[in-house]
Amino acid sequence: MDNLLPQSRFSYFKKYPLHAIRKYLSILRNQKAEEQVARFQKIPNGENETMIPVLTSKKASELPVSEVASILQADLQNGLNKCEVSHRRAFHGWNEFDISEDEPLWKKYISQFKNPLIMLLLASAVISVLMHQFDDAVSITVAILIVVTVAFVQEYRSEKSLEELSKLMPPECHCVREGKLEHTLARDLVPGDTVCLSVGDRVPADLRLFEAVDLSIDESSLTGETTPCSKVTAPQPAATNGDLASRSNIAFMGTLVRCGKAKGIVIGTGENSEFGEVFKMMQAEEAPKTPLQKSMDLLGKQLSFYSFGIIGIIMLVGWLLGKDILEMFTISVSLAVAAIPEGLPIVVTVTLALGVMRMVKKRAIVKKLPIVETLGCCNVICSDKTGTLTKNEMTVTHILTSDGLHAEVTGVGYNPFGEVIVDGDVVHGFYNPAVSRVVEAGCVCNDAVIRNNTLMGKPTEGALIALAMKMGLDGLQQDYIRKAEYPFSSEQKWMAVKCVHRTQQDGPEICFMKGAYEQVIKYCTTYYSKGQTLTLTQQQRDLYQQEKARMGSAGLRVLALASGPELGQLTFLGLVGIIDPPRTGVKEAVTTLIASGVSIKMITGDSQETAVAIASRLGLYSKTSQSVSGEEIDAMDVQQLSQIVPKVAVFYRASPRHKMKIIKSLQKNGSVVAMTGDGVNDAVALKAADIGVAMGQTGTDVCKEAADMILVDDDFQTIMSAIEEGKGIYNNIKNFVRFQLSTSIAALTLISLATLMNFPNPLNAMQILWINIIMDGPPAQSLGVEPVDKDVIRKPPRNWKDSILTKNLILKILVSSIIIVCGTLFVFWRELRDNVITPRDTTMTFTCFVFFDMFNALSSRSQTKSVFEIGLCSNKMFCYAVLGSIMGQLLVIYFPPLQKVFQTESLSILDLLFLVGLTSSVCIVAEIIKKVERSREKIQKHPSELVSRGAYRVRSGSGRGVDSS
Repeated sequence: MDNLLPQSRFSYFKKYPLHAIRKYLSILRNQKAEEQVARFQKIPNGENETMIPVLTSKKASELPVSEVASILQADLQNGLNKCEVSHRRAFHGWNEFDISEDEPLWKKYISQFKNPLIMLLLASAVISVLMHQFDDAVSITVAILIVVTVAFVQEYRSEKSLEELSKLMPPECHCVREGKLEHTLARDLVPGDTVCLSVGDRVPADLRLFEAVDLSIDESSLTGETTPCSKVTAPQPAATNGDLASRSNIAFMGTLVRCGKAKGIVIGTGENSEFGEVFKMMQAEEAPKTPLQKSMDLLGKQLSFYSFGIIGIIMLVGWLLGKDILEMFTISVSLAVAAIPEGLPIVVTVTLALGVMRMVKKRAIVKKLPIVETLGCCNVICSDKTGTLTKNEMTVTHILTSDGLHAEVTGVGYNPFGEVIVDGDVVHGFYNPAVSRVVEAGCVCNDAVIRNNTLMGKPTEGALIALAMKMGLDGLQQDYIRKAEYPFSSEQKWMAVKCVHRTQQDGPEICFMKGAYEQVIKYCTTYYSKGQTLTLTQQQRDLYQQEKARMGSAGLRVLALASGPELGQLTFLGLVGIIDPPRTGVKEAVTTLIASGVSIKMITGDSQETAVAIASRLGLYSKTSQSVSGEEIDAMDVQQLSQIVPKVAVFYRASPRHKMKIIKSLQKNGSVVAMTGDGVNDAVALKAADIGVAMGQTGTDVCKEAADMILVDDDFQTIMSAIEEGKGIYNNIKNFVRFQLSTSIAALTLISLATLMNFPNPLNAMQILWINIIMDGPPAQSLGVEPVDKDVIRKPPRNWKDSILTKNLILKILVSSIIIVCGTLFVFWRELRDNVITPRDTTMTFTCFVFFDMFNALSSRSQTKSVFEIGLCSNKMFCYAVLGSIMGQLLVIYFPPLQKVFQTESLSILDLLFLVGLTSSVCIVAEIIKKVERSREKIQKHPSELVSRGAYRVRSGSGRGVDSS
């Protein structure tokens, strides 16, 4: 078995992150059947014995530890021996996902040819060879090679960038074997092993705990729950352990130990862990095609249809005119091949690649080229709350002292950056005794430590230490010597310590307590008010209860604090409100996205109060919004959910399967859905969404593997930049399509008219080749690198069902084509008055068409804005391309060696001025159309304003109001 599995899961993920899941399941399908058969059969190993089964976490949580140990034949204290470990590994395999060898590079390269437009171009190249048009065949083949190479290289580079982000699973762990504690690789674990956990460890496999001391495990990456889960060892009733979060005697693979220490028996490794179940769910989902891929597929079909239509029409007309059918077939195929814009795939690929490179500078890694464009038509973002919209760091934001003072706390995270503010004044040290007493109690009654802005301990206690650091009181922990401790438990819901001051070790003892208000208040007989200790009345209790409820409704977790000589005689000090704060800049990004027509849904495992409070802070939740629970989602099918989901802003108590149902219901409504997330529980939804966005820093390997885009610095604002890029990229592709199709149609029409009407050919073969180079060359390509219009983010998402060739775009293409054809034919007719074709005639016609091309490219730089608005020189690449094309045209006209090749002759300055004046008409008409469209948009957007202005002018007229209307 060892030689069959040379790669560990961890090293494989690091080396081949993009293929881990797919390869894992390809082997899983082949081996699953025989493994299931063999698992409970007898395996020969010197003697007949039943192989140890794998226990599910649900089953193991229901059984006593002794029974679990018996089933797994485990020795809790001494662990397994080396021989038994090898024997079990031979059956169960390594603690990893079985991975076959990576797909070779040549296969990855070949897969790039599956694009329908590429297939169409390949067919065109073959036809060109059959028609002996080798120059066309060569140019098309070169175009194809450029396209597939750029796409391959960019995706390969994205793979390499992702390698740095794969660090979820722990490579090492502490395991007891043969009575000794060993430091071993996590991949070596087998069912029945005894594993030791301590603060900061990631759990290496699914464990049934049999020892746990003050153990809290952060399961947010798996369950979405913000609060670390307190763990116990007692069996759980079958009725209460339906979901992962309720299995409090199981430590799940990949989760993080926040506090305490523990020992556990390995019950599930590799694919048989809960972590592995997420992989299986994820593989069952197929990533949908992006809108751009759908548009390109449609465009390829349309071009094929039009090409065959051209062949049929021209052959039919030629046959009716009595021309040779073979000759007409040759001309028709030549025109059809010329009609296919081989530069389109290059521009699409290069434009996407440049967009991807710009996104890398903005700290976002895009795994597939078309993905960044998909965000341009994304109209719904489903965002996980914990670690995505929020920091996953508990922070004190509000303090209420026992005498009624309210203090606001600024700053987030486990650091001293922030202030405590009372009535507009910053409080520091012991300046305000009421506030400092609350902070002192929270700091002393605490087991957490913050070193180098890193928390060691429980997040709630870390928030209290950070509060003390902001007031300069964190040193109070060292001022007291702890005599006794009453640890926190889920039953009593409070923690207390009994201390003496270090300077008065023979002095009186003092108790500090923190915990749930309802429990702490029971131990209090007095309250602190303005330097005095007053008797705690029922009126005061009711007041504190109201304040606690108010803070809770704001989404704060409320802790009460007290101190006194002994537990039954404590003085109530106040309340602190703690929250997992929103990330910096998220609210601004959310506001901008909503204003641009993007709906944002928060999906979280938290309670309704917390979820709604955070959503309200971010501007996601308003009075008209709704919130739906996971239980309510279970009660509905996808059809029912799709009817209410547009109005829902918050989904709370949601599990991975709920997220899947939400996304399916949104997609059923025709929405293009983006899903952000960072945990294992988000992975399935990330893959099912039209675009999955994973967090690079806090994100797990599983979600990074499932996602299409990774935010390296976990900045939600980067999504806004990606949407901006996506819309800009699509606009650039649209600009190029307009330019190339209008030029192609004009060239086709010109040649077709001359052929069908028995006119002399206005252009020779070399001139047509030169025009084709310009159509697909630098001027055309430079349209793909047009800078992104900053106003584009405020425009609504485009409908993914819309083709690139919209009615509006087709109209502009036809208008430009008609102008170019009419202008070129006019010049040809003007020069051909003697009915004899001369080099001057073709030179004037040829130059006219090229100049039309240049002005057409200029007007195609934007579909909505004037060239003067976007700036004549804002796209330097375009300026260089046009200048180079004009210089090339002048060389063709005036350079004697090229004159012979292209059969041209020199033109006068007046000829050039005449041609410039005539050909600029295509740009002038395009600018007029843009202005008319903008005027219409203003009327549609502000009809009431225009009507009111008109009414005002009517009323202000001298008695002609009725007639004026």
